Amino acid sequence: MICTTNFFIGIDVSKPHFDVALMAVVNHVKQEIATARFDNTGPGIKLFEKWLKSQKATFNEDSLVVMENTGIYHRLIWTFCSNRNLPIHIGNAAHIKWSFGIARGKNDKVDSVRLCNYAFKEADDLKATAALDPELMLLKDLISARTKLLKQKSGISVSVKELGNVNGKEHQKLIEKALKNAIEGVAKSIKNLEDQIKKIITGNQDFKQSYKLLLSIPGIGHVTAVYLIGCTGNFAGRPSGKELACYAGVAPFEHSSGISIKGKTRVHRMANKELKRLLHMCALSLIQHNQEFKTYYNRKKDEGKHSMSIINAVRNKIALRVAAVIKNQASYKNNYKIAA
Repeated sequence: MICTTNFFIGIDVSKPHFDVALMAVVNHVKQEIATARFDNTGPGIKLFEKWLKSQKATFNEDSLVVMENTGIYHRLIWTFCSNRNLPIHIGNAAHIKWSFGIARGKNDKVDSVRLCNYAFKEADDLKATAALDPELMLLKDLISARTKLLKQKSGISVSVKELGNVNGKEHQKLIEKALKNAIEGVAKSIKNLEDQIKKIITGNQDFKQSYKLLLSIPGIGHVTAVYLIGCTGNFAGRPSGKELACYAGVAPFEHSSGISIKGKTRVHRMANKELKRLLHMCALSLIQHNQEFKTYYNRKKDEGKHSMSIINAVRNKIALRVAAVIKNQASYKNNYKIAA
């Protein structure tokens, strides 16, 4: 009889450290869970590797690491697993938390044990996260930095403009002079970031192909196309149109139960807010400048539909088209014909 051993590893990550819980399953029999804590640094990762080896854990498909997406703090572990061919699933924190059911008490060690048990119970359904792509991470960081700087530039400009409504001319000139260098400096940094983003997109064949396909869709411009590539990992796993719409928070869901709850169909509050904002801008542009969607909007409006409901339908259509061109690897073809 062949003895089979699997290892399920739950990791709770924070900025200074990460807690690990490891469960060995020998011939379908769970063994006692081992726990440890390591610094979330390069040396800490090396100690983590030594600990795994001391626990006889294998660095192949017989092991599975599960942790929550923490933004940037899990990247060292993700890089380690990618380099060691250790399967890892980086899950949505809310989805994992809700799967625990009613949970009393919380600390980092307890959370790592819960993640370890989650890995064991859901192993057959969990998809391994793709290996960390340094170029994709750089693109995402550049996009994030650009978004932050745009908000800062807009905040400063709006503040200066509002002060101009209440200050005298001499007073206002002093304010504008004091903030001129700041505004110009931020604008220059944004330009440098944009140049780096374009360099990455044109230098990577896969990114370049997706970028070209996305720009073929009416309403989608440079900023939205780049953000879509970054936030989806260049469409890793090839999400369906409904999955992408759900991720962006533009997919409508029914809200009813029996005869007592008859709510309106509505979108869910959990979403990628920045992607939703960009799709909203795309939808507004289409309604104003694209004949197909201008006609669609007016028709639905005449039917008594609420404006935001129609706009959301347009956002949904854009998400569906995005998924379609990526799946088919073919530019969007507009078959709409203007009625004579």
